[in-house]
Amino acid sequence: MHVLITGAAGFIGSTLAFRLLNEGHTVLGVDNLNDYYDVSLKQARLKRLAHPKFTFLRQDISDREATLKLFLDHPVQIVYNLAAQVGVRYALENPFAYIDTNLTGFG
Repeated sequence: MHVLITGAAGFIGSTLAFRLLNEGHTVLGVDNLNDYYDVSLKQARLKRLAHPKFTFLRQDISDREATLKLFLDHPVQIVYNLAAQVGVRYALENPFAYIDTNLTGFG
């Protein structure tokens, strides 16, 4: 099965990707690698996912044109949308970061 995981460099996304790869699935991981959390942690998770059936795209899901191209270029059968801007306090300071990722990117 061909699976797309948004937020693939996050803790939950990378754990899901690892499990699906071990089950024999093909995984396309997408993440914008924003710096809300330490980017080196995200990069370390991606290194753990080094596998012939894993492809990573550094992309923001709120970029509609790039996301449309992603679906046109890759045969995806299932989508796990785990991308999200986290942090309640950060939402008060940067509300549009939440709107872009959590609402626009989800739609």
